[in-house]
Amino acid sequence: MSDSIVIIPTYKEKENIAQMIDAVMKLSKDFHLLIIDDNSPDGTADIVKSKMDEYKGRLFIEERAGKLGLGTAYIHGFRWALKRDYEYIFEMDADFSHNPVDLVRLYKACAEVGNDMSIGSRYVTGVNVVNWPMSRVMLSYFASHYVRLITGMPINDTTAGFKCYHRSVLETIELDKVRFMGYAFQIEMKFLTWKYGFNITEVPIIFTDRTRGESKMSGGIIKEAVLGVMQIKLNSLFRNFRKEMDLQPRLVESNSLNGTDS
Repeated sequence: MSDSIVIIPTYKEKENIAQMIDAVMKLSKDFHLLIIDDNSPDGTADIVKSKMDEYKGRLFIEERAGKLGLGTAYIHGFRWALKRDYEYIFEMDADFSHNPVDLVRLYKACAEVGNDMSIGSRYVTGVNVVNWPMSRVMLSYFASHYVRLITGMPINDTTAGFKCYHRSVLETIELDKVRFMGYAFQIEMKFLTWKYGFNITEVPIIFTDRTRGESKMSGGIIKEAVLGVMQIKLNSLFRNFRKEMDLQPRLVESNSLNGTDS
């Protein structure tokens, strides 16, 4: 039994999913892989199921009725993983914008160094993005600065979607109360992890834009993130995160944010 599960939400990823499964399964570290497919009309789920015998006991799929949103897909996966006692739970895209090799580095940052969350960061050592137009690079880079300014999080890549959680983080966050289900979901999860006092580190990665399949980015997603940050901050003003932690004696004592990434 592996101690690690990688969760990949999919919608119309037939061009990428078989290669991604093979890449994760062939890493030196033993990862399990859970695909959350939102009824892709292109047969993505069928491709996954065709490989399950090859990776029996390591590859799993959960199929949902329709396109229900990124956040709900991850929360579905988190609950699935927590029930099965995985210690380290990962978020990752299907389109190779996140390099599967970096999963091992994110794992070591938690399992060996002792962090509670590790973030595959595009901006911790400058701007490490390939194949994006300059307009999108600037939008993403300044969006992270905007989030950092509003929330106070000492995190460089606040919108990153490539992460490893120790299970204690997901046990602490009340998943049914996570407000945002689109792009702002990534921001909210980092914010809650930070406010609860868990150790967070950023691992530098090179982000490469997809070369196959359709981008899921839209104006509505960006709008949700911009407006959502203000709501996330306002909601936090009425919560006592330390008291909430104290009411959960099953958890280890919370730690201060790792200061090396500020």
